[in-house]
Amino acid sequence: MCHSDDSRPPGPPLRGEVGVTMQLELTAADGNRFAAYRATPRDEPRAGMVILPDIRGLHPFYKALAKRFAEAGYDAIAFDFFGRTAGVGERDEDFDWKEHVGQVTPAHVRADAQAALEKIQSPGRSAFTVGFCFGGGHSWRLAATDIPISGAIGFYGRPALVSEAVDDLRAPLLMLIAGNDAATPLEDFRELDARLSDAGKEHEMHVYEGAPHSFFDRAFDEWQDACSDAWERILAFTEEQATNT
Repeated sequence: MCHSDDSRPPGPPLRGEVGVTMQLELTAADGNRFAAYRATPRDEPRAGMVILPDIRGLHPFYKALAKRFAEAGYDAIAFDFFGRTAGVGERDEDFDWKEHVGQVTPAHVRADAQAALEKIQSPGRSAFTVGFCFGGGHSWRLAATDIPISGAIGFYGRPALVSEAVDDLRAPLLMLIAGNDAATPLEDFRELDARLSDAGKEHEMHVYEGAPHSFFDRAFDEWQDACSDAWERILAFTEEQATNT
């Protein structure tokens, strides 16, 4: 399990004001209708950010995370993976994600991410993806598609999901890894890191030694330094890649 109903994301190092928040229903190119949640900063956004949740879809944690990204200056939108099989209902503790997660394909994620991105796209402004666990691997994999993003960020994602698409990567990756991740051995990430380097793909991998899966949670007092560092890396990564785009 990733984040519980009591989990909430840590805030960015410098917080601005949130302008508008809204619950949405979007339609992908294949006709899928799915839920999304958008939060915008009061001031001009620094970039767009598409948030890919963990295995439970648009859980309250990710709605709160969209607000945290808006506080950090991003036009942020989090979306749900399960519109095709579960409709647009709530994704709380009672949601049976096990019934649905195995039916989600990379093509589904790409279609839904594209629709979410179109909602926040603005001419001349860079956009990024950030994902967690199941969504982390899919975030990295989106860097190998034709979706116009300047970079892909992932926490704890599954290496195998992006490993098979390494040769097609078109945007840089930021990999934020829990050093004591019970879900995925650290060695799997090190192998992916080496393969990316061998292929000449731009990427950065940072391991938070001893940190557990889903450490990016303000409830984990002992990992607040790691959470702060992760925020700083996200801010630096997006600023650098927006400049390079």
